[in-house]
Amino acid sequence: MSDTDPFWKSKRLDEMDEAEWESLCDGCGQCCLFKLEDADTGEYALTDIACRYLDHDTCRCTDYANRRRNVPDCVKVEPGNIAALRWMPATCAYRLLAEGKELFDWHPLVSGDPESVHAAGASVRGKAVNEDIVDDLEDHVVEQLNRNMRDGMPPLGGPARPPKRD
Repeated sequence: MSDTDPFWKSKRLDEMDEAEWESLCDGCGQCCLFKLEDADTGEYALTDIACRYLDHDTCRCTDYANRRRNVPDCVKVEPGNIAALRWMPATCAYRLLAEGKELFDWHPLVSGDPESVHAAGASVRGKAVNEDIVDDLEDHVVEQLNRNMRDGMPPLGGPARPPKRD
């Protein structure tokens, strides 16, 4: 590594300052989606139901400073817990870096454009519904899966483009 390497290539997660850490979030909003866990396999699946505090245009929390008070089970991602958060999307910068992988070329830190995550289709923009409009979680998820299968669409959270290699 050289002095010109970006901070995410030259520092460990636990060496980053708060601003660097926060800038790793690509603004995809996937971590704000309700997840389902298979009790038998432990695998997670994303639904299209988003936390009521998610801004569906920016894919950012509308009350980030108070998110854990508003939603007690909202998890604060930290260097010490990222490895245990198996439900984090495979495209998440925190997860990628913890696993020793590169950021995707659409990540705003790489592209220089905060809209690139949306243009790449890696965000939930236009793909999620607010939890307040869903009456029954299970019925909604079954309807969503049936609709996707009928339309030949992969489930939300399907694979994104791989990272660009030098």
